[in-house]
Amino acid sequence: MSKTKVEIIYQSAKGWLTPDDDIIVINKPAGVSVTKDRSGAAQLTDILPPAVCAQLRLVHRLDKDTSGVMLLAKNAAAQTKFTAYFEKREVKKTYLAIVVGFVPGRQGTIDAPLTRDPKNTALMCIARKKGKAAVTSWQLLADFGSFALLAVHPLTGRTHQIRVHLSSVGLPLAIDPLYGSSQPIFLSEFKSEYRLGKYQVEKPLIERLTLHAYQIEFPQFAYPIENRQSKIENCFVAHLDKKFAACLKMLTKYNPKGLNAFLDPGDFSKILNGDKLS
Repeated sequence: MSKTKVEIIYQSAKGWLTPDDDIIVINKPAGVSVTKDRSGAAQLTDILPPAVCAQLRLVHRLDKDTSGVMLLAKNAAAQTKFTAYFEKREVKKTYLAIVVGFVPGRQGTIDAPLTRDPKNTALMCIARKKGKAAVTSWQLLADFGSFALLAVHPLTGRTHQIRVHLSSVGLPLAIDPLYGSSQPIFLSEFKSEYRLGKYQVEKPLIERLTLHAYQIEFPQFAYPIENRQSKIENCFVAHLDKKFAACLKMLTKYNPKGLNAFLDPGDFSKILNGDKLS
């Protein structure tokens, strides 16, 4: 049995029979597939409490190696309702991405159709003529020098969309074995005068894909006020895991600008506290 635990961000209370309240929102750990894969590793339903898993239905997906906020439906009516929000592009999704490369400005949009790579169907690639429409916008949150933190908003939901799009404009994820580098991030890469004690071996700050689904925001009518049994906002936020947060702290502390590496220094505390980003 897997020891991996999943944080439940929100779960509707019993007794509410509207589709608005028949949902559960979780913080999916990195490395956990939403469905069974060939690896034989634990899938999402294996690490959720048994009482929660009964009749859960997928509304949207996250890559196996991507962590973050994910909404699941408890019945067919809720699944239909919330799936429609995603299909109609009425859901605003915000990912946090640690990338490498020169960031050409404060924001940008990547409009590049995607399809399966004919040489390796496990990968996606840009195909201007035969690909499916894919649009991603990004915003620079912090420039650390050799690394940067982006807020990324996929307007469409293609497989590996963010990973392929960012790589295509010279901003690959800092760690991405499929579309970039598989090397972990070490503090010695950016902390000047870094020293190890005798016989010590440096441990990586982070080894996983540097992509986190931070928040999803639904239309205002997703939660009619009369159906609220508690204070539910239309936006759900997933805290960073320990290693992602630790890496972000070290990048902020040991870059030449310090906290001023953030265009809005207030975003640093918002992210660490799990507060909504604008």
